[in-house]
Amino acid sequence: MTDAQTSDALIVACPVDSALNRVPRGRLAAEPRCGTCKSLLFTGKPMVLTADNFDRHATRSDLPLLIDFWAAWCGPCQAMAPAFATAAGKLEPAVRLGKIDTEAQQTLAARYKIRSIPCLVLIHKGREIARHAGAMPADAIIAWTRQNLP
Repeated sequence: MTDAQTSDALIVACPVDSALNRVPRGRLAAEPRCGTCKSLLFTGKPMVLTADNFDRHATRSDLPLLIDFWAAWCGPCQAMAPAFATAAGKLEPAVRLGKIDTEAQQTLAARYKIRSIPCLVLIHKGREIARHAGAMPADAIIAWTRQNLP
């Protein structure tokens, strides 16, 4: 990598093994792969976030992270899931999208004081930027996210 590429590179956490990768900003849309596991860094689908991989994506990665806090028993959560998946295909590689099952990841749900679901939380560098409670269609998720990006 040249000095110009290094200074314009972003740290991107792999959705498979959470390894941190340095990717030149201009190559984000060029199907970059993880240097460790060789998986695509962007799949156009939301990833599953857990206590084990959360901090690498929320605080160590340079990409904003849009989180869908949800639960399997929640009807509106289930109804919004396809819209969130569609939004992932439109927002990547500018934004990483992840899902947190509030039943399986109660510590993360408590950390973000999730009181109702579905709840979207937009984070950048570990700091919450915006929050929206309630289901939304894909176009609204995309517009809301873009409007709140840093």
